Amino acid sequence: MNSDIPFSPHDDNRFYQGVVATWVANALQAVNFLGDRFLRQSHQISTAIEDLYRHAMDSAFSAKESFLVTGAPHASAYYPRDFAWFYPDVLDPETIMDSQDAIRRVRLLEKSVRLMLEAVRADVVTTTIVPAGRARYLGVNYFSRPSDTLLGILAGLQQMISADQRPSSYLAMSQCAHAGRLLLVEYGVDLKRAILQLASELEPFEDDGTRYLLCDVNRPRSAATDTRAERLRFVTNACVYTTFLSGVQLGVVDEGELTRLLGRDLAQYKRELLRLFGKNGYVRHSLDGPASPPASSVALDFVGVHQGFWNLDDASERALFAATTDLIIAEPRFRIPGTFHFLVSAENPRNKMIHKIAAPAYQGRSSWPTFNVEFADRMLDYDTHSGSDIYRTCAQRILKDIRTATEVHGGYQELISEQGLKYRTWAYKGAVAHSWFPRFLSVWRRAYGTPLLHWNEESVDS
Repeated sequence: MNSDIPFSPHDDNRFYQGVVATWVANALQAVNFLGDRFLRQSHQISTAIEDLYRHAMDSAFSAKESFLVTGAPHASAYYPRDFAWFYPDVLDPETIMDSQDAIRRVRLLEKSVRLMLEAVRADVVTTTIVPAGRARYLGVNYFSRPSDTLLGILAGLQQMISADQRPSSYLAMSQCAHAGRLLLVEYGVDLKRAILQLASELEPFEDDGTRYLLCDVNRPRSAATDTRAERLRFVTNACVYTTFLSGVQLGVVDEGELTRLLGRDLAQYKRELLRLFGKNGYVRHSLDGPASPPASSVALDFVGVHQGFWNLDDASERALFAATTDLIIAEPRFRIPGTFHFLVSAENPRNKMIHKIAAPAYQGRSSWPTFNVEFADRMLDYDTHSGSDIYRTCAQRILKDIRTATEVHGGYQELISEQGLKYRTWAYKGAVAHSWFPRFLSVWRRAYGTPLLHWNEESVDS
């Protein structure tokens, strides 16, 4: 294939995991955080949204990078889940500035997805892949085994394959789609093996005489906001369902094989999850621990991933989503005062010692702008599928406040504190999430009906 894009060669990459690998990975990541804490340079740039975006894209998709990075202190490692949770619109043509930006994005996406697929082939399916020298990588699980790593890999692959399905003048899009299809053929067998392995690991859970299958009955599984260290979480099990669905949609695995392993088809599997976690009329964050008031039982991460768990075609599913959404909107403890910027939860969840020292409130009393963007997008999904206009205004206010925070803080933040300030803890001198910015632009376009930024012409505010 003729291409201007230098797709990654087949290097002899090696992956390691185990106790020794974990210790080494932890040491390398500690050095990364310390380096960020003491050496990060502050760059004074314009606070105009278009200038901030251009700087973010030049940083996240720099030709010097060997893989897609967030821009946060932990950007020196690969996080497969990010392609499901945080990177679903890297290739949205309306977020791409020019042909060179498109080439850089495609190159880094292909390199990142290929590396993660090579890890799957090596049977290293972990939350984090830490580079440890030329063509050497350490697979490590922080706090618990993953529930969403395969989902992230499938999401990245799907984004590549569908790159040419949206109108675009960039040749890089068709080249990316071709490269994605080649990767699917090359690594399809490895992905199928890993998906079936995940299905075989589900455990029975009894509730009111009904037997369910969950991924985290006896110990936590990692997903977004994973360091809560809780079992029986909605988001981890929703991730597993979405992994199975994505595998079927990509043709990696046959649904019949999953049905035989699970003892039910995927539609029933999803209905059971909604019945179990939504038996009180809203989606409970976790079944682990004593019952608590509704507003203290839900969390913002229920919104799931882009094109993920929630499809909102069914009236009962919409009712459950709306009830949970309304609880979050109505509870002042979920809100940064004076804004429509929502925190992860109404109460600070359990923290391990490392969080108390390095990143207090990381999973609870802080705001993840990207989760807010997904919250807004699911609201728009609800309105579309219900034929109503209930949540659009709220979605627009969420996005407007994220834009304001981006301009005030000088970039798209990974986290914002409970008080609406930059998230500055001992370990995070400042976490700017450069590569999460395109998703914000995509959802803005959907909410307002017009782009926030215009390329090759004077930028226009909405």
